Amino acid sequence: MLPFRSRKRKKPPEPELNQPLATEATPENQENPSLSSSLAENLTTLQSVFANCTDLVYRELKIGQEQVPALLLYMDGITDEKTVNQDILKSLVNIRYSNPEGSGFNNIGMIKSVFMEIGNITEISTIGEVVEGVLTGNVALLLEGDARVLKIGTKAPIGRIVSEPITDGVVRGPREGFTESLRTNTTLLRRKIKDPNLKLEKVVLGRTTKTEVNIAYLEGIANPKVVAEVKKRIALIDVDSVLESAYIEEMIEDKPFSIFPQIDHSERPDKIAAGILQGQVAIFTDGTPFVLIVPTMMLHFMQSSEDYYDRSIYASWIRVVRFLFLNFALLLPALYIAVTTFHQGLLPTALLINIAAARVGAPFPTIIEVLTMEVTFEALREAGIRLPKPVGQAVSIVGGLVIGEAAVQAGMVSPITVIVVALTGISSFCIPSYSFALAIRILRFGMIILASTFGLYGMLLGLLVMQAHLVSLRSFGVPYFAPLAPFNLKDMKDSVMRLPWWAMGERPRLTANNTNNNRQRQKFFLKPAPPDENG
Repeated sequence: MLPFRSRKRKKPPEPELNQPLATEATPENQENPSLSSSLAENLTTLQSVFANCTDLVYRELKIGQEQVPALLLYMDGITDEKTVNQDILKSLVNIRYSNPEGSGFNNIGMIKSVFMEIGNITEISTIGEVVEGVLTGNVALLLEGDARVLKIGTKAPIGRIVSEPITDGVVRGPREGFTESLRTNTTLLRRKIKDPNLKLEKVVLGRTTKTEVNIAYLEGIANPKVVAEVKKRIALIDVDSVLESAYIEEMIEDKPFSIFPQIDHSERPDKIAAGILQGQVAIFTDGTPFVLIVPTMMLHFMQSSEDYYDRSIYASWIRVVRFLFLNFALLLPALYIAVTTFHQGLLPTALLINIAAARVGAPFPTIIEVLTMEVTFEALREAGIRLPKPVGQAVSIVGGLVIGEAAVQAGMVSPITVIVVALTGISSFCIPSYSFALAIRILRFGMIILASTFGLYGMLLGLLVMQAHLVSLRSFGVPYFAPLAPFNLKDMKDSVMRLPWWAMGERPRLTANNTNNNRQRQKFFLKPAPPDENG
């Protein structure tokens, strides 16, 4: 593997992964008062913190034969009311214990170890811990005469059920997709990888949102340097809110101003599991079904999960088709402009005559026609996404047909221009990754401008600059254009073509840990074969 390189950042020393991030000095952060043994004093403090919070529930009760005052504190809506009523309240009301010393029942530890019938219980001792626990869906149990509080895990299952992914559709393969629930998503991953070496490390981001993030990797298979770099970059994030994984993506990518995405994301558990099994690191964010996967190479954006569920012959052919139409999506309008404007001699005479005849009476030059139709096509595509689903599909398809036909009938554009733009739009849909397809769509306009100015020489200049940029990119220390540059023959078995599973005995060298024996995932060329005629 090439020497690991990371970005240089002028940042203060990073905090530990599971510790709260340092913020500016404010009265709230300077001190986190401990709880008092007086229930009334604690209640007064918490009521001032949660002032004007109408969804906060205060449930007062008395427990034990001594009728010791107690208080349950939880948020309505994010706490499971059924668990509170049937497990917590029932356990507390049924306590029939009296302190033989006569000092009353004031032992939080005894409630935790003897009477409570819930597994996820933690003792806490500060106001800040109580506030954080309540805001994340837990129940806080306060008792008169004890300065400790029980934080009882009762988070309500919020969000949609596991359903088929919307953005990563396949014909053959699992139909389950990630949801907005972090624990549901990690459970789906655990169902795929039943190995204790699958590590899930927690970190909380966002001073206000307190968003939980999990870093998932296979210990012994993932490159330790990549794992350490992921932890370092995430620990340096100091913002007030993290509402989606895109917040994290923009803050940890190597080249923020590059047009190419350097971090892949997916809402398919099988794709994330496959990435982890070959040494990549996944980043789960609570509140979104999209999971980040690093490091990422450009070829990953051209691969689909379905490539590994079809036979290798079919998958290889489809990948070749994708790369062919990737070139169409990037270069076809520019090539049309360059040839018809500067290099007419490259066209066969019959085709040149037909193109010239189709353009008779066209009021605008080719560059204006192509730009107008391309912008219109982008607008129709955006409108189809933003409108309600049943209406959006009709607008994007029917709108394109109607506008294209009307423009030709009105003599505003030539028919060949409509064909080129339509074929270009269809080609961009063949790219599996939406973010990578968006980069190609933007670069297409740059190629159009270069072709209209310098012809084929401008296109070649643009391709050289783009190629140089791709070769210089890195994703968490891994070359972005690998295994093509630097060329690695062994990793080419799963690139433009895909060899059969029995021929891919090793994990990719640039992502897997090369310091141990875990790089080999199966015996080489372990191909099942039927018995011979004499067997």
